[in-house]
Amino acid sequence: MKYSFNTWVYSHFPCWVPAYPIEEVIRRLARIGYDALELGCAQPQAWPYFTDAAKRKEIKRLLQENNIRIGSILPAPGGGPGGNIASANEAERRWTIQYWKDCMDMGLELDDCRTLLCVCGWYIYGTKERDAWKWACESLQEVAEYAAKSGVRLALEPTATDSNLVESCEDAINMMEDVGMDNVKLMFDTAHALYRNEVPSDYVYLMNENLIHVHMADYDREAPGTNGCDFVDIMQALKDIGFDGYVTMENGFPSRSAHADVVARKSLENLKAIEAILK
Repeated sequence: MKYSFNTWVYSHFPCWVPAYPIEEVIRRLARIGYDALELGCAQPQAWPYFTDAAKRKEIKRLLQENNIRIGSILPAPGGGPGGNIASANEAERRWTIQYWKDCMDMGLELDDCRTLLCVCGWYIYGTKERDAWKWACESLQEVAEYAAKSGVRLALEPTATDSNLVESCEDAINMMEDVGMDNVKLMFDTAHALYRNEVPSDYVYLMNENLIHVHMADYDREAPGTNGCDFVDIMQALKDIGFDGYVTMENGFPSRSAHADVVARKSLENLKAIEAILK
């Protein structure tokens, strides 16, 4: 399997500190042994509007020098401009669509990254769920049409701990089908499945051939295998369906007490040890 690590725990999002420049993150994750990093599009790593042509060229050089890839691009949800693809505020939706396109273009420029992760939005008090669903589908269709021109795939994520529109495996499948485009696929995060008291390996089998990405985290965003979740079943399920995407750690946050390198190292060691015993 291929392993990747999300840069949130090294960045200002969702917790302000500790935080590290992208150059340092690339070196550390490569030294720990990751095949790729998942680039969270926030400071100080990769807010696209602060990452100019010279900076992008330097990041690309460092990736090649350290023999590590960008496995996926993750736009930051929330914050000042909102970032809600399902917002009742049309200006926010338009901003989010453009931001996602800009993140996608940055990923292509840095490392020909063709996987964009999508938090499908949320609805606020006074907004009807069915309206938010419609706005999300329309917005995703526009992003997917733009992505298709460069061979980029969108991975829709159910995010039960953070949002209220696409919370479950079934929600994600339904939205994928309603968007109805060939380059719109699925992903899931074990943390959200655990929050719903569901079995994460069930998500693997239900999403099956449409599963192109996965986030791994134990309870409370701890390193896999350190806080009570059984990752053997999850890893076995990924092997059973022939999953060929990145097994990506999204853990270690949100707290200034996070030790990013320790979480990254433990996560990789634990999952590689499980992979070695799979049938």
